[in-house]
Amino acid sequence: MEPHSAHPWLTMKDLPESERPRERLIQHGPGVLSTAELLAILLRTGRRGENALHLAHRVLQACGGLAGLARTPTHELARIPGVGLAKAAQIHAALELGRRVAAATPGERPQIRSAHDAYLLLADMADLEQETLRVLLLDTRGRVLAAPTIYVGNVNTTLVRPAEIFREAIRRNAVSMILAHNHPSGDPTPSPEDIALTRDLVAAGQLLGIRVLDHLIIGRGQYTSLREHGVAFPTA
Repeated sequence: MEPHSAHPWLTMKDLPESERPRERLIQHGPGVLSTAELLAILLRTGRRGENALHLAHRVLQACGGLAGLARTPTHELARIPGVGLAKAAQIHAALELGRRVAAATPGERPQIRSAHDAYLLLADMADLEQETLRVLLLDTRGRVLAAPTIYVGNVNTTLVRPAEIFREAIRRNAVSMILAHNHPSGDPTPSPEDIALTRDLVAAGQLLGIRVLDHLIIGRGQYTSLREHGVAFPTA
């Protein structure tokens, strides 16, 4: 229950102790808190005339809920009045910890059924200032075993070595993988170098028995799946 959320001018100290999100978490555990209350704890403070709980509601509404919040790039989130870069970074750090816990827990590993599923896990790459290559390593059921960063810098065939990528896949006993890298420009259009790299890695995967399922180019708020666009992957 959040009876005072409609009164943004009330500070968190003005609320009864039993209704303050942090005190409720300490007393009853995080499971009883609403998403807005958990977010308010991360935000810690609101702004003049608006407490942290009301700000949390407004952030969730602006982003379209928790899933939308996870997809919102850090700099875009920071532009919401009352948030700023420091709070946006705290929110994304918490979301990333949640992703890593999920990936590290065998019974609860996220399952990838489509390019969009993969994009949801990797959308935060759009915020990176340098080109970065990450790989989703998958088990036989398409569950994520790990999502290591393989390379940071100019991603092309002359600098990225297939051995570095497949070494991680072999070490994790992965049967397949999805490549992903960002374009800091925000435009997810694949370059000729992206296509050439993908072809090389698909061929290497065929030799090693580890399927390369897709290569996503992550832009700002959008992505390109090379497989869905019929680029660099065998048609048969």
